[in-house]
Amino acid sequence: MQTLVRQQSVNKVNSILISQPKPDVKSPYFSLAEKHNIQIDFRPFIKVEGITAKAFRKTRIKPLEYSAVVFTSRNAIKHFFRICEDVRVKMPQETKYFCSSEAIALFLQKFILFRKRKVFYAGKGASTKSLKDILKKHRNNERFLLPCSPSRKNDLPNYLKDNNFKFTEAPIFETVACDLSDLEDITYDMIVFFSPLGLKSLFHNFPDFKQNKTRIAAFGPATCRSVEDYGLNVDIRVPAPETPSMTMAIDKYLKVVNK
Repeated sequence: MQTLVRQQSVNKVNSILISQPKPDVKSPYFSLAEKHNIQIDFRPFIKVEGITAKAFRKTRIKPLEYSAVVFTSRNAIKHFFRICEDVRVKMPQETKYFCSSEAIALFLQKFILFRKRKVFYAGKGASTKSLKDILKKHRNNERFLLPCSPSRKNDLPNYLKDNNFKFTEAPIFETVACDLSDLEDITYDMIVFFSPLGLKSLFHNFPDFKQNKTRIAAFGPATCRSVEDYGLNVDIRVPAPETPSMTMAIDKYLKVVNK
């Protein structure tokens, strides 16, 4: 890290709030809390909500009119098949499915039988470009449906549009702010964020939030920019060459301020 500790934030850290759900399995955060004898709490700042069948019908999108479906997240898969069930639609066995990664394709197995379907996916660790290459081979033969969130990234939809794919976006879920009102009178020495939506949720719940002596850790360039856009200081930036994970970065930070 270029700047490990802000001059104004050299106080000891005794409590940390992780803006994610508490892990169901053993987590490095638990070891971190024990190692430094500090309190680490977990609280999701955002949640995914699917649209209702009534709202979906208003979009006038009919899944059976599409020969292929493109999935870029597990939420897209989960809510697509939920909507299909709610509106009493069963996708034909010949429907093709295109997934942005092998992990997404494996999750798809919970909803379809692979041996009876045609599933295409980008290789392990592949970028969106790999998915584009796969889609391009089928551009002229398929009509694509892209289940997504209204706040989805523009990259893939723009590619499909610019290359004259026959496709339709289907907004079927949205990421919204959780109610954090019960935290109004609770303060933490550090808050950890993993997406710009986490910052949006914080200020949705507490428009007058002031950082004061609270340290902020942020994962990813977009999250760091969001912290700064809200006029706050980033004390821990992850990933970094020496600290690729959030727990490693916090551990290094605590070794300085809690010594």
